[in-house]
Amino acid sequence: MRAVGIDPVHGTRRAFRALLSAMSRPGTVESVPERADHAVAAALVDHEVGFATDDERLREALSGEGRLTLTEPAEADIVHATDPAFVDVADCKRGSLVEPSGGATVVYHVDALAAGEADDLATLSLTGPGVDGTATLSVALPASELDAISEAASAFPRGVDAVFATDDAVAAVPRSATMEVA
Repeated sequence: MRAVGIDPVHGTRRAFRALLSAMSRPGTVESVPERADHAVAAALVDHEVGFATDDERLREALSGEGRLTLTEPAEADIVHATDPAFVDVADCKRGSLVEPSGGATVVYHVDALAAGEADDLATLSLTGPGVDGTATLSVALPASELDAISEAASAFPRGVDAVFATDDAVAAVPRSATMEVA
């Protein structure tokens, strides 16, 4: 993963730990020293995982390591989007009642992310496992995309997990969380 500036051992481990923390505590923002969306993808993707991305540099880096099983977003286990128009989250895999883990994880590269409310960002109100009461997360994505994510996760335990990553931070909304766009 050095091709995208990530230490293949320590960088992916830091990203994976940050992602685990963010998934277990929806609404928190975790620091990642490397470009967070690339580091998260590097930590999650291997040759057994269907992957879709609109990022040519990331695609080439994963392919060069023999870790890439490229597929369309609707069939992917992990979708990486630098442009939300790349993926229609309504078409992503949502798993089944028997195998809810078959739902996709969508990793969005966003320009800004903040725990709490922030000017000029869409605000999410989160409740559910890992959230003490209600958590607020602000994300630089269109409200329509966030509404689509909320709808895709509304049939728990089936659904889509959403990961939001900037150049140096990551936050997540797992399918177990209830998300309302403010």
